[in-house]
Amino acid sequence: MTAAPDFITRLPKAELHLHIEGSLEPELMFALAKRNRVAIPFDSVEAVRAAYSFSNLQDFLDIYYAGADVLRVEQDFYDLADAYFARAAADGVAHAEIFFDPQTHTDRGIPFQVVADGLLSAMHAAETRHGVSSKLILCFLRHLDEDAAFATLKAADPWLDRIAGVGLDSSELGHPPEKFARVFAAAGELGLKRVAHAGEEGPPDYVWQALDLLKIDRLDHGNRSLEDPALVRRLAESGMTLTVCPLSNLKLCVVDNLTNHPLDQMLAQGLRATVNSDDPAYFGGYVADNYRAVAAARGLGKAELAQLARNSFTGSFLDEAEKAAHLVRLDAYVAAN
Repeated sequence: MTAAPDFITRLPKAELHLHIEGSLEPELMFALAKRNRVAIPFDSVEAVRAAYSFSNLQDFLDIYYAGADVLRVEQDFYDLADAYFARAAADGVAHAEIFFDPQTHTDRGIPFQVVADGLLSAMHAAETRHGVSSKLILCFLRHLDEDAAFATLKAADPWLDRIAGVGLDSSELGHPPEKFARVFAAAGELGLKRVAHAGEEGPPDYVWQALDLLKIDRLDHGNRSLEDPALVRRLAESGMTLTVCPLSNLKLCVVDNLTNHPLDQMLAQGLRATVNSDDPAYFGGYVADNYRAVAAARGLGKAELAQLARNSFTGSFLDEAEKAAHLVRLDAYVAAN
């Protein structure tokens, strides 16, 4: 029996795959464009939403980067993250590990400090206001070169005590993980956690590369891992967390229908799958919307939903005591509902 929507909303959970720039709702995009006197290629909120019809990842990225151009000053980044955390708290998120793409901004002449300080301020406010803890993950844009990634890692140096890890996002096809092996090794030497998008549009080989060459601590997406039984066994035996994004998969045509989504197949094969919203302003929903949509499509019950939430905490970069505290709260909630 599929769980009730309110069970999902109040289910304690962590979100581990959220691009903060991808939480830029059209209304905020217009407000920031007006505040900063930035021209955008849309004349209304409705026109933006109409443009959200993607056939592939690159179609989405073209609009994503255009929208990000309205983010100019520290307050913009604060407002962006602040809006996300309000929605996350309403969705039962107790902890979030958010991605940001500094190159998207520094390449426009926005100083790294402006981006980082705005986000970190909002993260601090979210813990005070909503009780939502968070960690920040710096993502390298894989369509840019290794030198650009190294320059970004160097620029981040003053903030590394407040950055939990590095990631790899943007256009996957044609940009294999091996391209960034050296910068990921450097990040690891600095004590940073490592995650990477792989196996969304790219082949299972990209997941192998992320594991063996990037030495990742967590796998973002990973859907196409299911095409390789040996890879599935490795992921299951190692306890690797997969940050799965159902509505994103649907919007970007990774699956043709959520009734065909492999989330429960991942669980059945022993994979530590989680549910996340990816770029919720663009893909039609925040994390609870993703839980509800895939639960309805695949007939997930309370046991599966509780396992997904459990995986989100165990797969986080919180310390063991913090994880344990969240799991106690989760177990109590499930037992009472």
